[in-house]
Amino acid sequence: MNFNIWLYIGIIGGVISIGVALYLFFWVRKQDPGSARAQEVAKWIKDGAAAYLKKLYTALGILAFILSVIIALVFSLTKSGITPEATYASTLPLGVVMAICFLFGAICSASAGLLGMSVAVEANVRTATAAKTNLSSAFRLSFYAGAVLGLAMVGVAVLGMSLIYLITRDAQAVLGFSFGASTLALLAKAGGGIYTKTADIAADLVGKIELGIPEDDPRNPAVVADNVGDNVGDVAGMGADIFDSYVAAAVAVMLLGASFSLRGKLDPILYTVLPLIICILGTAASLIGIQFVRVKDEGDPGAALNRGTIITCLIFILMMLGLKFSFAELNWGVVWSAVAGIIAGVVIGFTSDYFTNDKYKPVQETSRVSTSGSAITIITGFSYGLISIVPSVIGIVTATLVAYFVSQANGLPGIYGIGIAAVGMLSISGMIVSADAYGPIVDNARGIAQMAGMGDEVIERADTLDSAGNTAKAITKGFSISAAALTVLALFAAFSEVMALHGVEIQISLRNPLVVAGVFLGAMTPPFFSALTMLAVTHGAFDMIEEIRAQFKANPNILAGKENPDYARCVSLAAHGALTSLIGPAFLAVGMPLVVGFIFGPEALGGFLGGSIFTGVIFALLMSNAGGLWDNAKKYIESGKFGGPGSEAHKAAIVGDTVGDPFKDTAGPSLNTLITVMSLVSSLFAPIIAVVHLIR
Repeated sequence: MNFNIWLYIGIIGGVISIGVALYLFFWVRKQDPGSARAQEVAKWIKDGAAAYLKKLYTALGILAFILSVIIALVFSLTKSGITPEATYASTLPLGVVMAICFLFGAICSASAGLLGMSVAVEANVRTATAAKTNLSSAFRLSFYAGAVLGLAMVGVAVLGMSLIYLITRDAQAVLGFSFGASTLALLAKAGGGIYTKTADIAADLVGKIELGIPEDDPRNPAVVADNVGDNVGDVAGMGADIFDSYVAAAVAVMLLGASFSLRGKLDPILYTVLPLIICILGTAASLIGIQFVRVKDEGDPGAALNRGTIITCLIFILMMLGLKFSFAELNWGVVWSAVAGIIAGVVIGFTSDYFTNDKYKPVQETSRVSTSGSAITIITGFSYGLISIVPSVIGIVTATLVAYFVSQANGLPGIYGIGIAAVGMLSISGMIVSADAYGPIVDNARGIAQMAGMGDEVIERADTLDSAGNTAKAITKGFSISAAALTVLALFAAFSEVMALHGVEIQISLRNPLVVAGVFLGAMTPPFFSALTMLAVTHGAFDMIEEIRAQFKANPNILAGKENPDYARCVSLAAHGALTSLIGPAFLAVGMPLVVGFIFGPEALGGFLGGSIFTGVIFALLMSNAGGLWDNAKKYIESGKFGGPGSEAHKAAIVGDTVGDPFKDTAGPSLNTLITVMSLVSSLFAPIIAVVHLIR
């Protein structure tokens, strides 16, 4: 079979997905933007988000250019790690090709995030306006706006990967594309997370606890920065984050397929192109599944989102079975590995739902004990966060073992099956990201409704939408963290394969002191990264709290509601703090693997990756689930339970939510990108490290 057809299908499918995203984007813009006051508030948010992203992407653009030059120089010294010279299709030097692919990946990642943010700042005010009519209209508008990011993200990813492989015939070139996407995604997500939680914490501590004013009250100087943060952190940042995981999973399997084919273990074309085929099927399933996400008036938005996810998964499974029956040469091990991956993803996602949804015991119990003070709130939420690790890890282990042994039983390398499970898990990212992006849009809509004085009925409907959005975000984070775990296992195998092709057999033995040193350094890195990002939040929040207090003290008319505060000052503080805090995290992600590899050698680097995978996954699950639990415990009390707003339980829950904010929106979701980036760096520079390292 001529597998070029699938590459062309991938390009066409990517264009269709982007086309549908653009259609929905312009459909959203045609909807009623509401009153003059609502549009004024929305413009503050839109301008603040645009100003921050301009600064962020300018800085990241400079960093991407510098890294592309380094990549060009490094890969001018060596041939591709897995592609023999006879099959290398490009006439350009390898270093130039890798640098171009790296920049292309960074641009694609940024483009997906920017498009998502562009529609989010248009949809927020329109969702609030639609909520004046009914819940159904507001839900439809906000979800379709989220689908713009979901479909654009998978469309750009499939288009980019298919195009690069079609031109170069080199899986390592697609690795360069993935590295560009991942590097930008990590810093965009970390920067956006620092920004949004700096403003959120400052707004809550001064507004709710010190002054007792409602959430999103226009008298609060940090309220615009808080709503800006929803867009730059939860939309643009998360869009880039999922883009990274999606591409990295496919690239890991492409590298394994190419490497195993050189050893005569697999068909040289089919099993290299196969992950792209699975991504194409997942994109088609997402396009269909999105059509089933509907909610009736006074219905349950969360149930509608979950129903869409399940239907999309079923469609994908049917498509995989159809692929097998259409192409007899396709190994059954691939089909069952992909199915195992997507089932595990759904199970892990809904496990996160259990621990973060106010319908279940963990959130309700944390809300109940909040009547005894903030210390008990924090201990209870943290404990449930630790417990939430257990079912997710069991799900990851189950998917790993099933994929490995099913593949082995059908004559495929087991590690290839694990990679396919990761691709299967992420194949429906179009649907998953659509549900995730819906969350910050309705959160913003709630803020605009409050600030524009739209009335209690609109705010109540927006709260209903927002509650479903928080749960959707928790499910997405569980999904992406679990997929990252499988992805980095596949990337670790790809790293070992590249080393083997250069004559270095990686033996990870705890009897080797270099391996032990690498394991400890790797295990140290995710918690250290988390500390740096959360300290950046606390430092920024402290400065903003002082600014808010100063504004209230200098002008009593602000608290009286007679004059607007200086919103721009808080927006500027959040932006400056986020951008200046990215240097340390950037070094850890890109620099640490290179330092370990070039000093201690390949086996120590293998240990480093292993250590970072284990602690990275554990910390990411803990932080994301505990943070989501504290957030929804606060909202549960705000719904009237245990004394309602203003009660002692509410004050304790606000403290818990404040602690959880950097957990779930800054450090937690950035860790899966961190371990992916470190694995990509190791695989990318493996040919050099195999030859050049200090300790031998």
